[in-house]
Amino acid sequence: MLGRKHYNKEFKLEAVRLANEPEQSVVQVAKNLGISASALHRWARELGRQGPVAFPGHGKAGLTPEQAEIKRLQRELDIARQERDVLKKAVACPLQNGRA
Repeated sequence: MLGRKHYNKEFKLEAVRLANEPEQSVVQVAKNLGISASALHRWARELGRQGPVAFPGHGKAGLTPEQAEIKRLQRELDIARQERDVLKKAVACPLQNGRA
């Protein structure tokens, strides 16, 4: 059994460009390229929504610079919370040991 076909970013961009030309319909372009019309429609929607970050490849989500910054800040906040929790435990341990 064959797996799913994977197309690179350049192929998808060219397919969408061809589909947007008035000489051919989306169905004709899809048939000529050996892909489904639904895949071509999906690629066109994705390109329209995400613009230059569309089709990142290898399962990586295409992030805008703002989204990437938010993700970085969330990671930084998680690390700070973990460090805070460790420090809380370290401060609490000597007090418990001294009273026991």
